[in-house]
Parts: sequence; C-alpha cells; structure tokens
Amino acid sequence: MKTPSIEGFLVLDKPYGLSSMKALSRVRVLARDTARGAKTGHAGTLDPLATGILVIGVGRPATRLLSRVMAASKRYRTEVDLSAFSPSDDLEREPEPVAVETPPDRADVERALLQFHGHIQQAPPAFSAIKVDGRRAYLLARDRKLDALPDRPVHVRDISLVDYEWPVATIDIHCGKGFYVRSLARDLGVALDTGGYCRAIRRTAVGPFTLDVAWSLADLPDKITQSDLVSIDDALDQLKAMETVEISPDEDAADHRDRGIASNPASPGDSQRCDG
Repeated sequence: MKTPSIEGFLVLDKPYGLSSMKALSRVRVLARDTARGAKTGHAGTLDPLATGILVIGVGRPATRLLSRVMAASKRYRTEVDLSAFSPSDDLEREPEPVAVETPPDRADVERALLQFHGHIQQAPPAFSAIKVDGRRAYLLARDRKLDALPDRPVHVRDISLVDYEWPVATIDIHCGKGFYVRSLARDLGVALDTGGYCRAIRRTAVGPFTLDVAWSLADLPDKITQSDLVSIDDALDQLKAMETVEISPDEDAADHRDRGIASNPASPGDSQRCDG
C-alpha cells in the first residue's frame, strides 16, 4: 500500500544570493520521493539579494491556498544606506554617492518615517518584475528604457527605526501586499534630502509564518516528510486568526476576503526582482 503524498507548507529561510525559484527547485528535489511530483509553488517572490521567509506550498491543497498566504501582511527588517542612491535601489547596481552637507540625526529620520505609515502611494522600483507593455520592468530598466513606474496604493501597518548611525538606518516594517522595501529606501532618501538604497533586506514574517518555524537550506533533511511541513489545517487556523486581527477599521471584512482568499493556484512568479 502506497504512503499518501505529503502536502502542506514548508517555511524556508532563503539565503542571500539565491533566487526564489532556485530555492523552490531545491525543495522539489528533496521532496521528490514523498511528494511524488505533486504541484508546488511559493507565496511571494523574494529578491536574490534579500533573505528570509519564503513559504512553499507542497501538494495541490497547499498551492491552492498560496494566493491567500500572499495576501497576508509581511514583516521586514532593512538596512538603508543614506549616503548614496542606486539605480536598482539595492546592491544589484553600483551605488552613486550623494553629497550630504549635514547628515540627518535620529530625530530627523524618525520624523521622515512618519510619512510612510498608513495608506500611502508608492512607486515600485524600476528594477522590478512588474510588466510594462508585456515585458518585465527590470529588463527595460537594464536596457535603460525605463526610469520609473507610476505610484500605486500600499498599506504600511507599522514602521519603526531600530538603529541609526550615519549613514545606515535599520528599519522594521509591517506592511501589506505590494509594498516594496527598496522603494521605501529611495523615498526616505528623497524625504531627507540624502541618498537612500537598501544595503540589506530580511523578510522576517509572511502572515503567521515566522523565522521561528523556518528551515535553513543547510538544515533541511535529505528527504522532506509530512512532519517537516506545516499542515493545511494548522496553516488555515493561523491564517484565519491573523486575518481577523489584521482587518483595520477602514476595511470591510468582505473586501478583505475578496482580496486575500482567492482559491486559484498561485503562479510561482518571476524570481528576479520583488521584495515585497
């Protein structure tokens, strides 16, 4: 009698320099015997230059819930270097130093961060996976055919300055779907009349999935089994609890469900440029 194929969510702490699709491919290899070719996918691409939580669904019941996981809020910690701008808003492109006569102090940075709280308009980075006339924006940006993308609404539930020593500000962010950490770095620099690019980005949570339950690639077993996954039932309970808590006073519960609980399988997406 065959053992049932595994299904559930593997929470991975993605390392620096690895694309989300390559991380997913590694999990597929380790689960090839126990998942038996079952559908897999991940909830929300994480930049190769970023680290942290990547939620991987194994089996059709899990992949059908990936869009719901992607709709959940996310948490990041980023190091923003205020001494330069970068065409990619991170270290993919060489930072271009900015002359700053008087560096802002901690109070200046904290005041500037206030404007990035709540429902705001944000322009995604030109180096992103958004499609422009059928092509990925980052491909156009690399060919110098795209300088900027239009603003769109995003929601920041909380943002705080953790540490600051010129030129690096360490910032914690709790945000909704569609928020770009690299855009925050760029826009913070504009607000302070300094530079601004991400020196480091770490995603510390996707919905209820945190670093406390995350596997590192190095620690994954040679064969992934059911006990290594968060079960569908446990994931649903955690998502429901978080969704109830996170509906803000100006959101309608039905609208929240409409945005966040699609049942179609999520596409693995583009592995090149997306951090939020």
